[in-house]
Order: sequence, then structure tokens, then C-alpha cells
Amino acid sequence: MKKKLLFRDYLTIGSMLFGLFFGAGNLIFPVHLGQEAGANITAANLGLLATGVGLPFLGVIAMGLSQSSGVFELSSRVNKPYAYVFTILLYLVIGPFFALPRLATTSYEIGIAPHVPSNQQGFVLAGFSILFFFTAWWFSRKPSKILDYVGKFLNPIFLALLAVLLILAFSNPLGDVANAPIQADYQSSAFSGGFIEGYNTLDALASLAFGILIIEAIKNRGIKEPSTIAADTIKSGTISVILMGVIYSLLSYMGTMSLGKFPLSENGGVALAQISQYYLGTYGSIILALIVIVACLKTGIGLITSFSETFASLFPKGKYIFFTILVSALACLFANVGLTKIIELATPVLMFLYPLAMTLIILAIIGRLFDNDARVYQITTLFTLIASIIDGLNASPAIISQTSTAQTLIQLGEQYFPLFSIGMGWVLPALIGFIISLIWHLSTKRKHA
Repeated sequence: MKKKLLFRDYLTIGSMLFGLFFGAGNLIFPVHLGQEAGANITAANLGLLATGVGLPFLGVIAMGLSQSSGVFELSSRVNKPYAYVFTILLYLVIGPFFALPRLATTSYEIGIAPHVPSNQQGFVLAGFSILFFFTAWWFSRKPSKILDYVGKFLNPIFLALLAVLLILAFSNPLGDVANAPIQADYQSSAFSGGFIEGYNTLDALASLAFGILIIEAIKNRGIKEPSTIAADTIKSGTISVILMGVIYSLLSYMGTMSLGKFPLSENGGVALAQISQYYLGTYGSIILALIVIVACLKTGIGLITSFSETFASLFPKGKYIFFTILVSALACLFANVGLTKIIELATPVLMFLYPLAMTLIILAIIGRLFDNDARVYQITTLFTLIASIIDGLNASPAIISQTSTAQTLIQLGEQYFPLFSIGMGWVLPALIGFIISLIWHLSTKRKHA
């Protein structure tokens, strides 16, 4: 008799996945979107959900349907050398070189910095980041326990704290959504504005990175059949994305309502601080600090764990615990030294990786249509790679993007790639590559029929 998960298991695993996805950026971003979209928040929010929730869910589906154990196995469908480069780049960018340091600095700037004198900021940030990454490392030492740490404890704490603020905001709204002012970018194209912003959250990359954790969590429940693991991955992911969609929507509308009391803020963190202060006074600052720190901590645990498990499998001579220490130490260092430069360098790498990740996800989902023929993966990826390089150059610092070679390539992208201006110039080249390779696959199939 095959073992099956109970509904409470799906809830716990779905809660874990939501907790891993939902960091501080996901918390403050919808609030700012709501303030900018104003009365057009409904259309803008739908755009946000399409890409901010829809694309990560496609990543979860891809991991389930492909029955892959992680990013490396999935990307090996192109070829092994490509899989090594893609996997290492992805984990370095969403790990110690970008996402992990940003978790510490974001939680510090929103939760701690407002209460620290300016002349002590550097010292306190150093102490906070050491404590933050030591705590994240401590919870990451035993990957089998991540389901308990995040799914059963940290995420429910986060949701309970956030619920206090949301209940107050909707029971006693600060303003009327219908009369909220609309910023220029959202007056005529609110849906596309939200769509673009959701696309730029880059959570699709995280869905590939966290795939290994959700699969391991299911296996640890006694599920061994690959087809059952695939189905359970998708079911648990469904719970996660529903929860993400609900929270995104509530935060977006709360941001819009806040315009009745406060002017448009510089970012969602400022707006959240104002809203918390208004409803809860001094306690609001404490609750907001706890919300943000817990949000960042649970995502940090997930990133350290997935990074270390992946690198331990890619480089078996290094033990899991070694990689947890390495990634935590690097992230702590970059959180304090030169983070701005790291972000400048990481952004073009993200723009380079994202199209490659999206084509890999889509090909994995529809792989049965072409029998997962390696040629389709390779040719589609090759065409996407060309557009990805141009996207990366376009997002690079001026020292790179303003060179004559880069400018020539960028102008080609602007001229021949539709949607290039919004970072989606890869769509047409990927489609052309897919059609060419699919025709090749079908013609070869007929010859051997």
C-alpha cells in the first residue's frame, strides 16, 4: 500500500514553502505598489499576481512534473557543463552575493535602524548581521528539521503578527480606495505596471532553488514513488501560492488605503512603518520589527539550506555543514562591506539568468510534447542565451553598458526584440528557438516511425 500525505501535511509543507518565498521584499513591495496604483489597484494587483505568484508556481510545477531532485538535475536536460554553470550562478546570486545579504540589511533598516543614532549605525549593523546569520545558520544545520522550523513555527508567528496589522487596517481603513490618487505610471496601464513589477521580483529563480527543499520534505514523510512526489509537490505548492496571493492582495489594498492619511512614501518599508505607528503607536514599531525580522529569517534559513544541500551534492568532498558556514559567513561579510556594489553587479547577472530559468521551467512543464528531446532544450536555450546576454548588458553598470560593443548589442535588442524595454526581450528568440527545434524533433520522429 502506497503511503499518502494527509491534508495537514499539505498545509504544513505549503506553509513551509510560503515561508521560504515570503521575505521582507515580498512584504514591502505590494504596499508600495498599492500607493502608486491608487484607485487602479485592482488592475495593478492582478498584474502583480500574474507574475509575482504565477511564475513561481510554474517553477514549482516544473520541479514536480519533471520529477527532478533539484536545479542541477533539471538543467542537465540541456547538458552537464551548462547545468554546472547555471546552478552555481543561480545559487551564488540568490545566496551569498545578493539575496542573503539583502535579507539582513533590509530587516535592519526597517526594524532596527530607526532606533539607532546615526553615528552608531555601522557598529550596530555589524552586530545585528552577525546575530542574524548565526541564528539562520543555527536553524540550517539540520535540513531535515526545516519543515518544523519554518512550516510549523516561524511562518505561523509571522502570519499572526502580520494579521494584527491587517485586521486593524481593514476594520478601520485610513482612506477610500476609489478616491486614492494614481501615479503617472499606473494611470493608463495599471495591469502592465503590476505585471512588470511582479516579473521583477525574480521569485521564479527562488522556486527552482527551493524545489529541493519541498521534495526532501515530502520524502521525509515517507513518500518514495516519483509520480506521487510530483503530485504532492504541486498540491503543496498550490496552498503556498494561494496564501501568497491573498497576502499580496491585502498588502496592496492596505497601501492604497494608507494614502488617505499619508503621502506617497519612498518605499513600502516607510509606508509600513507609518501604518504600524498610526494603529499601534510605539508597539507598532516593535511589531513591525518582529514581522520583518521573522520574514527575513525564515527566507534566510531556506536559502542557506538549499545552497548548502546543492553545493554538497555538486562537490561531494565538501560537507553540508561546511557550506552552511561558508555561505553564512560570506553573506554576513557582504551585508556590511560593499553591498551597493554587489547589488550593481548582481542585477545584470539576475537579468541574464532569469530568461534561462523561465525557458527551463516552461520546457520542463511541456516536455512530454517533445519527449524531453535534449535538442529542444539545447536550441531553445541557445536562442534564449543570446537575448539573455543582451539583457544582462543592458542592466550592467555604465562602465560595461556604455562600451561600443555593448551599445551595439543593446540597440539590436531594442530594434528587434519586442518587450525588450521591460526586460522580456528573450520571449521572441526563445519562441523562435523552440519552434525550430520542435520541427527538427518532429521530422526526425517521423523518419524513425
